[in-house]
This record gives sequence, structure tokens and C-alpha cells, in this order.
Amino acid sequence: MTVLSIAFRSRISFYSRAPSLGIRAFSSTVKAFKMRVVPVLVSADNYAYLLIDEPSRKAAVVDVLDVEKVQAVAVKEGVSIVAGITTHHHQDHSGGNKPLVSTYPSIPVYGGFDVPAKTDLVEDGGEFTVGDNIHVRCLATPCHTKDSICFYVTDTSNKSQSGGVFTGDTLFIGGCGRFFEGTAEQMHTSLSKLATLPDDTVVYNGHEYTAGNVAFAKSIEPDNPAIDRLIKLAQENKVTTGLSTIGDEKEWNVFMRLDKDTIKRVTGAAEPGAVMNSLRELKNNFRG
Repeated sequence: MTVLSIAFRSRISFYSRAPSLGIRAFSSTVKAFKMRVVPVLVSADNYAYLLIDEPSRKAAVVDVLDVEKVQAVAVKEGVSIVAGITTHHHQDHSGGNKPLVSTYPSIPVYGGFDVPAKTDLVEDGGEFTVGDNIHVRCLATPCHTKDSICFYVTDTSNKSQSGGVFTGDTLFIGGCGRFFEGTAEQMHTSLSKLATLPDDTVVYNGHEYTAGNVAFAKSIEPDNPAIDRLIKLAQENKVTTGLSTIGDEKEWNVFMRLDKDTIKRVTGAAEPGAVMNSLRELKNNFRG
């Protein structure tokens, strides 16, 4: 089987490694960091993640779809899977939960109210720990689904390490999810909540949609220099998760920039909910 490998570097020094079975995985090169995030591409554009506490060699799997693929990466990394975390109930994010709990019957599976096979219901403001050092805070972000939860993670033993946030299908690099179970106002509220996280928070989203998102962003804000940086990022990296921060998104993600005059003019709206609704409709119909 062909081994897939895409090398890249970001501001926080990530590199790619391709374990056997052709699975892409990425991890930090900074040895002092005790918290690592290893993305695993489990389908054409779907990401699962291993959230690893290095000292304990324990890991949580985020949005498991294919348990065998995630297991293979865990073996390669030399870590034990001790928890499952699910951002929302859609099958491409939660479909591996039942096999996960069958394989690891003693582990907790954290998720919102509609998540299948969860053992621990989480709500806004909830907290739990992975391994010995990783603190997880739950952020309710309803809209894409009513049960969407984003998970903000930090290393309690290393305050200098940037935190990360698993955003599922709420926030993408340069974009946001469709409003399947909510309203434009709810998406605005959810993205505004994520915008309050520290600017250096690394974004780990659910799908590789950056190329399409950046084309749409350029059509909306053609003179925004930050979008030119995003274009370069997308051109140079086939895999972009983990290469953006909350601070970046506030500069180049049009769905987080509803107060900008250019975006108001394009949408013909002024109130945030109306601007968001118009933007989403434009994106749904975008063929650029």
C-alpha cells in the first residue's frame, strides 16, 4: 500500500509522519510540549484526532470514524486510548463510537445530548481531564447541529504551550458549517464564543475544506491581505488543519468578520444575523 506523506511546518512546528496503512498523521516537533495533537485523515476529507498526554502516554480520540485507522496511529505513537470525544452527532464524526466502546468498554466517551454511544454527557462549561495534564473545557456551539460542542484543550503542566480547539463542523479554516439544525444568529453566537479564546489557540477542524473556503473568502473580501496569506497556506499545504489559529480566523474568515463594511456591502445587510445568513447563502451557491 502506498504511504501518503505531506510535509509542512507551521508557527508551532508541526511535521508529518506517515505510519503504515497509508494513514496521514502529524505531531509536534517541540519536545518540551507534553500535549500533542495528531490528526488522522479517516476518509477523503474527514479528520479524527489523537489528543496525547505525553508523560502518561495516554490519548483521547476525537471524532472517531474508523477505529482501526485510529488504532494504527495510536500504536505507531506508542499511546493508549483512554477516552473518546465527539463534537456532534453526524455519522461522519460519531459513527465510530459504538465500535470504540466495544473495543475499549471501560473508557468514557464524551459528547452532547444526541451523540450515540456516549457515556458522559457534556454541556457548556463542562470540564474533564485526559491523562495527567490535559484540561478540556466544553463550549456549546449550536447551529450546525443542536448538540455541537467544541473542546478547548490546554496543558496544565506547561502554560507556555498554546491551547487548541476541536471545532468539528462549526468552524473551518476560512469558513463555517452549514446551518442544518440552527439559525444564522446561533452561528454568529457560536463563532463569537470561539473568538473569545486566546488568539494563539490552534484550530483543529472536522474537514479539509480550506481550498474552497479561501476561494469564497477572496470573492467577498478581495482586498483583505490576510486572505492572501490564507491562499498561500492552502496552495502550499494539502493538509491545513493545525496551521491556523483563532487569531488568524478573526483576520481571514469572513464568517467571523460580520462587522466589516466590505462584508456588509456584499451581503446588503447590517445586523449580524442577517449578514451571517446572507453570507451562508452566498457560500452555499458559490461555484468559484
